[in-house]
Parts: sequence; structure tokens; C-alpha cells
Amino acid sequence: MKILVLNAGSSSHKLCLYTLGDHLPENTPVPVWEAQIDWYPEQAVIEVDTQAGQSLEQKLAITSRRDILSQVLSTLWQGTTQVLNNPQEIDAVGHRVVHGGQTYQASTVVTPAVKAEIDRLKQLAPNHNPANLEGIELMEELLGGVPQIAVFDTAFHSQIPDVAAIYPGPYDWVKQGIRRYGFHGISHQYCSQRAAQILGQDDLHLIICHLGNGGSLSAVQNGHSIDTTMGFTPLDGLMMGTRCGSVDPGILIHLMRQGYSADQLDQMLNKESGLKGISGISHDLRQIRPAIAAGNPRARLARDIYLHRLKACLGAMLMSLNGVDAIVFTAGIGEHATSIRADVCKSMKFLGLKLDPSKNENQPVDQDIATPDSTVRVLVIHTQEDWAIAQDCWHCLQKQPILA
Repeated sequence: MKILVLNAGSSSHKLCLYTLGDHLPENTPVPVWEAQIDWYPEQAVIEVDTQAGQSLEQKLAITSRRDILSQVLSTLWQGTTQVLNNPQEIDAVGHRVVHGGQTYQASTVVTPAVKAEIDRLKQLAPNHNPANLEGIELMEELLGGVPQIAVFDTAFHSQIPDVAAIYPGPYDWVKQGIRRYGFHGISHQYCSQRAAQILGQDDLHLIICHLGNGGSLSAVQNGHSIDTTMGFTPLDGLMMGTRCGSVDPGILIHLMRQGYSADQLDQMLNKESGLKGISGISHDLRQIRPAIAAGNPRARLARDIYLHRLKACLGAMLMSLNGVDAIVFTAGIGEHATSIRADVCKSMKFLGLKLDPSKNENQPVDQDIATPDSTVRVLVIHTQEDWAIAQDCWHCLQKQPILA
């Protein structure tokens, strides 16, 4: 079974091809082919690699996304990066879709009704759902009747109990579907499963820290999300690269009375806040660190607020779980920022958590970096959303083998 995964964003497309048998492998397989398309104003930059070691890099003048994607797909069955004989060998295409609302609580085969709902939900994820839908429609056009499967970022959090999901506003909000949905669910689900493998048990209380340019925490009990920091939209919760995270809603009312429009507030909260807004330098901690070392007070403040908000949200997840067996760090900051992990773990010493400094600083991957006598395990897991999407596609195909 050959499953192609497309993670389509507004500025990049990532593709992977997995070859799977009648049973899913216990360990994460390496894609037999993968490609990255980065979209720039006047050109697209593509990189293609195969498991066998062949590679291709090109810069192409922008004609249309369809044309560029078609050229990239053709490298699957043509040229030095060929791994298929023809496109008919592809059994399904899996797509990451950020928002599935309350309608989709599991991955589903794409139909016209599914596409219409993804389009309707773009008002809740305007930076993501339109690009996800465009990717689905381009693949339908380029690959004909190959089944398309939507894998929703919100699905893993769809069973969060009402006490955690419902906001304390008018009850009419509930009827309108205004509630906590949560995001990064594909990553949180993968890390939950991988943590169980690493620790050799399923009945775990986990706090998963997905820390990248966007960031969210989840409280996971026995493999199920019971609370998370992102909410009705991906704007809620932690301080992020350019997003503010949770703020007093009275601030927005105050700004509206000053004349700010909804679009201006959207731009401010999503693009001009967070690490970038406070530091005035960048959304990227790697670029902020030199300014901290040089004594820049705003850079220091940005990092300190980031840590303060992260620790506060960790406390909330801890109380939702009534205890924790392991803390999981994942995504760009979670996997690579040793000082962030060290600062967070230092604040959790009261739980009996003991971090092994040498393990923490030695670029750990899928590893427990706590000391042997620590009462809480600390895992660094390389999140692999593409593989999680492929697994969901495999399950969908097993349940419904004929999907045309």
C-alpha cells in the first residue's frame, strides 16, 4: 500500500510517500520519497529526496501552484528520484486539515460535503483551512480518482470533557459551536503513542509540550486528550512566535473603542505579538538569544514572559491530570532549546522531577532525559506528523478498501 501525504500551508508544501504492508510497523519508517516546496513571491524552491539517497534541488519561476505541484509529483515516477512506475500506484493521499470543528472527530475520506465543511470552517482557521482545501483540490485534479483522506488537527482533542471545552460565556455560545477545539492534535497524538512505546506502558498521565512558532500543551490520560491550551482558534493559550496567546478580552474591547477594526486586531494578535512583538527582533528564539547576551532588555523580557506563561499553563495541565508520569517536549523549540527544557524542569523539582543535564544538552531524540531516580520522566520526542497522517490513512483504507 502506497500512501502519499501532503501537508499544505500558505508558504510551503511538504510531501512524503510511505510504502506499507498488511500491518503497520512498530517503529516509524523512513519515507521512500519526500519533497518540500517553499513558495516565494517570484519563484518556488523545491527539494526532493529518496530513501535510496537520490536528491534533486530546483528553483522554478512561479506559474501556478498546480503546475509546480505537478512537476514535483512527476519526480515520483520520472528521472533520478523515481520510486514509482506510474501515478496509479498511489493508493491514497492524506492531508493535514487544521480545523474540523465538531463535525469531524476522526479522519475521513474526502467527499464534496467534507470539502464544503472545511471551507465553511475557514472562518475559524483563516490561515490554514484555505491552504489545506487548495491542496486537496489540486491533488484531486492531478491524480484523478485516487482517494483523498482528511486528517484533522482538532480530532485528537474532540473528546475533551465539557468542563474543559465550554467557555463560561452565555450558554448560547455552546449552541453556536463556540468552544475549545484545540490544535496540533496530530503531533500530540503521535507523541502520546511514542511516549507509551518509549516508557513501555499505556496507562500514562502525560503533559505534552508542542513548542514551535506555534505552541500548545495537552493533558493526556491513557492516550486521550482531556485538556489543551489552544481553544476556539489557534490563538489561545501560550505565548508564541507571533501570537499573543491568552489575553484579557477587555483589552480587545478597549482597542475597538479606540477605533481598531477586526482585521487590524487579527493582524496584531496573530502576526505582531508574542516573541516578535515583545522583543522587537524576531519570532525565533535563536535570533533573540544573541540580543539577550548583549544585554537587550526587551529580548530578555520576551524570553522571560515566554517561560512564565509556559510554566503557568503547565500548572493548569498538571491540575487537570491530578498528577503526571512524564513531560514530553516536541517541535522546534521543544526538541532543540536545551535552556527552555532546563528552566521548565527546574520549576518542577517540587514534584521530584530531576533532569540529567548531560542528556539534556546532548541533542536527545526520542529519549528520556530524566535521572534514574526522578519521579517524573522527561522525554524529548521528534514529532512526525506525516507518519501519523499516513497511519490514519492506512486505518481508513483498512475499514473501507474501495474508496473511489
